[in-house]
Amino acid sequence: MAELLKVEHLKKYFATPAGQLHAVDDVSFVINKGETLGVVGESGCGKSTLGRVVLKLLDLTDGRIVFEDRDITSISEKDSIALRKEMQIIFQDPYSSLNPRLCVSELIGDPLIVYKMYNKDGRQKRVYELMDLVGLARRFAFSYPHELDGGRRQRIGVARALALSPKFIVCDEPVSALDVSIQAQILNLLQDLQAQQNLTYIFVTHDLSVVKHISTDILVMYLGVMAEKCESKELFRKPYHPYTKGLLSAIPVPNIDHVKRPVELLGELTSPIEPKDECRFLARCKYATDVCRQGAPTYQEVEPNHFVTCHNVREINNL
Repeated sequence: MAELLKVEHLKKYFATPAGQLHAVDDVSFVINKGETLGVVGESGCGKSTLGRVVLKLLDLTDGRIVFEDRDITSISEKDSIALRKEMQIIFQDPYSSLNPRLCVSELIGDPLIVYKMYNKDGRQKRVYELMDLVGLARRFAFSYPHELDGGRRQRIGVARALALSPKFIVCDEPVSALDVSIQAQILNLLQDLQAQQNLTYIFVTHDLSVVKHISTDILVMYLGVMAEKCESKELFRKPYHPYTKGLLSAIPVPNIDHVKRPVELLGELTSPIEPKDECRFLARCKYATDVCRQGAPTYQEVEPNHFVTCHNVREINNL
């Protein structure tokens, strides 16, 4: 399949009084058209920052971003604005991401005004088309966000992201603030829209059961670095990284007779500020050896299209 997005050795550091915070550190991946890359990990691992850097909402520190065979790493602000017609985002909180002073019709139609698309009547027609597309009844066109529940607010966010007919969307934990029944509706909606319009997603979440449902490939992040990346089914069938094993073992199983022994993750998260040249997972890994303290592990392919960042991956998994 044709590549849509290629990210090479992406880094994003933030200056703090204590030193450089390594939010995203040497992340690389490729997403093909029509596919979904799920990005998972604990809060603070750099998932949302990664999505914002890819969209040029944050300037990168180092690395390269290629979108449709075009290097967009250092494009101008003017070109970035034009690029946003092709690349959009659905934010995590469906309330704080919406202007409370605008009604639904204005919220969805605002991108059309910014990019000077359609006349007034044409914009309203397009707004109704988008509301129909995301399953939002037209009677809510002149309602305000505070008058709607979380599911309908998030449908506004989806419709707004689709307004300019983009090719690529970053879904930044779009269902984490919703009830479980509403989560399923939004996930099914996103999958239906992807099939209809050949959309490509980065789906950021901390919920592995959600990412399993929607992703083609999954990237597991830990403190800004890649821990593991492979196809979704492969990750759940055969995880190799100790951190991935711990995450998967914590997923509840709806079976009273199922006996599950969670993989223990030791200690606490270390600081991402000026990290030492050693494995980021060292302090929490029961498999840690002296070699883990002698430098950061390399990103290696242990099986076809299955990549792991761990010094002892072969010994741990008897490969």
